[in-house]
Amino acid sequence: MARKRKGRPLHGWLVLDKPPGMTSTQAMAKVRWLMQAEKAGHAGTLDPIATGILPIAFGEATKTVSYAMDCSKTYRFTLRFGEARTTDDLAGEVTATHDHRPSDEAIEAALENFQGEISQVPPQFSAIKVAGERAYDLAREGERVDLAPRIVRVDSFLLTGRPDADHAEFEVECGKGTYMRSLARDLALALGTVGHVSVLRRLRVGRFTMDQAISLDELERVAQTPTVEGLLQPIETALDDIPALALAEAEAHRLRHGQTVALLRRHDLERLDAIHDQLAGGEPIALAICGGKPVALVHVEGAEVRPVRVLNL
Repeated sequence: MARKRKGRPLHGWLVLDKPPGMTSTQAMAKVRWLMQAEKAGHAGTLDPIATGILPIAFGEATKTVSYAMDCSKTYRFTLRFGEARTTDDLAGEVTATHDHRPSDEAIEAALENFQGEISQVPPQFSAIKVAGERAYDLAREGERVDLAPRIVRVDSFLLTGRPDADHAEFEVECGKGTYMRSLARDLALALGTVGHVSVLRRLRVGRFTMDQAISLDELERVAQTPTVEGLLQPIETALDDIPALALAEAEAHRLRHGQTVALLRRHDLERLDAIHDQLAGGEPIALAICGGKPVALVHVEGAEVRPVRVLNL
């Protein structure tokens, strides 16, 4: 017999302002313990030195984690010129130094080549799997891994400050899988020097923003109070880019039981036309709702609505 999970059956998202010095998994585990939740996960890994938005999913919201990770993101980071490091951030050992310090004008000019769809080699210390092992595990063992370049999307890359000649501050809006450490490393090299990320903060993941975020210290103070569940964002918050399909109760009942729903009646045509217009050119995935509550992530093909992930709420 399967062991019953211990904890409260919470469902929804908590937006954590992750502190430095913790991995995302450690932060998620601490939040789960504080909330006494039976099930939790996180969307979008942050490096240990990084702070900022780490969405924590509870219960049925864990079924939407992959969609949250696909969302666009906003970061703010500081590039320290003159030192290359093993991890491409402050946590690593210095591997090279350089005396050149670029001007603001040179930085602004170079940024044009780091926007749009660009090719990027992930850092050696990253969670990418190589022959079944994480790249950072291999790197810690002293093994150099040749990671293949990947195409990533950078929507905006702005120079926002220059505290001194050694440092430059940036804000980046980007798509899934874009490494700030790689951006910093490659920008420094393009400017004729070396560099690494000394400060990194994530400001947004999709619809999750700093306005909703709570620090770990504040969560510790309120975790056992009756108001703590009011901190949770609805499950559908992570599904902002996915169209919604309203269903009648009988249709929702079929989906909850894993059955396909066929929308074949004349008055279904308007619903189908609207959803197909929204899905045009993209993945045929929608969020089925009934009475304002999410029922399931569904695959819509023609007049058939097939459940992909049922949300047991």
